[in-house]
This record gives sequence, structure tokens and C-alpha cells, in this order.
Amino acid sequence: MTTSEESSTGRYLVLLEDNSTIIGTRELTRLTGIRCANTADAAGAAPGELFREAGGVVLNELGIALIAAAPDQATALQRAARETGPIAALEPERRVFAIGAEAAAAGGEFTWGLQAVHADQAEPTGRGVRVAVLDTGMDLGHPDFVDRDIVTGSFVEGLEVQDGHGHGTHVIGTSCGPRGSQAGPGYGIASQASIYAGKVLDDDGSGTDSGILSGIQWAIANNCSVVSMSLGAPAQPGEPYSGAFERVAQRAMERGTLIIAAAGNESERSAGLIAPVGHPANCPSIMAVGAVDPQIQIADFSSGTVDDSGQVDFVGPGVDVYSSWPGAERYRKLSGTSMATPHVSGVAALYAQRYQERAWGLWARMSSSARRLRLPATDVGSGLVQAP
Repeated sequence: MTTSEESSTGRYLVLLEDNSTIIGTRELTRLTGIRCANTADAAGAAPGELFREAGGVVLNELGIALIAAAPDQATALQRAARETGPIAALEPERRVFAIGAEAAAAGGEFTWGLQAVHADQAEPTGRGVRVAVLDTGMDLGHPDFVDRDIVTGSFVEGLEVQDGHGHGTHVIGTSCGPRGSQAGPGYGIASQASIYAGKVLDDDGSGTDSGILSGIQWAIANNCSVVSMSLGAPAQPGEPYSGAFERVAQRAMERGTLIIAAAGNESERSAGLIAPVGHPANCPSIMAVGAVDPQIQIADFSSGTVDDSGQVDFVGPGVDVYSSWPGAERYRKLSGTSMATPHVSGVAALYAQRYQERAWGLWARMSSSARRLRLPATDVGSGLVQAP
């Protein structure tokens, strides 16, 4: 695929064939001379830390290598990918960003989002379900999460999981926060799920493919049913989805982990512009989430299905969404497909608890029960998710 210099890190993702991690790593080294460290030998380390010791990193569970390659080395790997062997594909590593924008303050017993997906009436709470949220981390001192089961991991070199941005705390609040709060409306869907807070974006809200992939590997290793990713990078019309991320998503599904991602905020529908679903939500095996407003109309910014490279699968509440925020402020309203995504992820956790479903079975349950909307399927997919 084509990736602009501004959106690329200058490094590469090397997709290895299924069950070929060891032989693929050896072949990579033979072709390029690059020695790769393996995450199986350094559990929990961020890719940047492993790069200090080697020219590349192999994410063992995912069958993906991240390398810093010169042009001639990249050419050798591209040639190998076209032949039968353990190296399946090569593509540039992208920069990715938190997707969201600020809005204004709230009232009522429950947020409009919880009411729209009927989480305020749901019996399941997500108890026993592990939900991984890969974002800017989490405010571990927030009073609404004091007694919760929280596991953390940072995949940004030099940074702890503590959220210095706010975006991660906000989306964790929507997916897994409380349904009742003394300070304001109840705002969380899977209020008793186990939270796996993975920091894959820095405190400026930016990160890389390798950080995301490390977080996905961590979530799979921890048997998470759901991975929620309110992040991404814009895609151009006609630009193909990432083969590496698609294969990773397939491998995640095989292990029982559903990946849900924000479709993107690149549209300006009021001006007649509908942007395509962004990376990595445009992968067929990743559930892509668009946003609706309180009137259950498609949000002006919400990216849509414009070609064969990516489609919206569901929509969730994504305008003026009230949720948790770090520090003394405690709560804030934001808008974006980033805010719609944790609504869908939280609902997925409720289905996982109620029906003991995983992966494609979970997706099918959500699709069959979604609220059909009188809006184009290219904008809303199966419709607005509904809690069981």
C-alpha cells in the first residue's frame, strides 16, 4: 500500500506466514542481515526497548516483525514476499492517533449514549469478561475505578500507563465505567468487566502500528474477549487495507479475541465530503464503528463506506459523550468515532457474559440484535448496537 512520508515512521512491518515465526525470522535475517529480538523472550517490553538490542522485533504471538530496513533490504523482503516462503508481506509502519474532539457538560440519571443502546436497562454487567482498551492509558487514581479489577501494560517506551492525555480514561469510562455515579449521570456500560488498560499512544495522543500490535498481542495473551481501539490513521479513497493487520485480526479471532476500532472522523458531511473508513478499522476482520448524534443521525464527522477497501459495521453514540477524565476535572464531554467505539465494546462485553460467545459468534449476536436505522447501510452498517 502507499503511505505518505508524514504518516510513516520509516520502519516496516513484515508479515510472516501462519505458524512460521521461527523460520520466517531466520529467513528475514538471511535476506537482510537484520537480527530480531523476540517478544517471547522479553514479555511486556515495548518495541522501542527491544530495538536498543537489535535491528528488529518479532511479535511472536502475532507473527509480525517490525524492522528498521534500508531500501535494498526492503527490496529483498518485497521480492521474498512475492515468492513461496515464510515471508508473506511487507508494508510501511504508520503513525496513528487518538480520534476525538472536545464538547461541552451533562445531566440526567444516565448518559444519552447508555440510554440509546439500552445499557441502562441491561441485566449483564460484563462480570468475568476481560476488555482490553488500547489508548493513552488510564488515570489509575480516578475515584470511580477504585475497587475495579484493572490490569495495565505500557507499550510506549519510557512511559507508564498513567494517562497524561485524557482520551484513554474517557473511552475506558464509556466501555467499562460505572452505571451510577454520585457526581453525575451513570456513563459506563460493562460496569463490572475486568479492565485491561494498554497504553499504546503517548501523552500527546500519537503512536505507531508496532505499539498497537504489541497491545493486541498482550490482550490475546491475557485471554481478553474484546479489544477496543479508539485510534487510527486516515485512509485515502481506493487505498487497500493493511494485509498485516487483517491477518493479525484473523489470528486474534481464532484465539477468541474480537477487535473493535473507530472508523474515523475525516468526513465533513455538511460540505458533501464522506471520507473512507481509516486504518486499521478498514480491515474486514476488525469491527469498524461509526458515530451517531443524540437525534440518532449520522455524525457530520463520521467516516463511511465509500469503496471496497473498508466498511462501517455498526454505529454507536459519538456526539457529546460524557465520561471519566483524569485529574481534578474528573469528567468531560467529547465527540468522535472514538466515543462511539467504547459503546460498542462495552455492549460486546455484555453479550460475551450473557451468551458466553467469543469472536465471530459475538459479532453475529450483535449484528442480529442491532437497531436498524433509516440511514444508508454505508454509513451505519448493521445499525445501532443494543445491549442484551
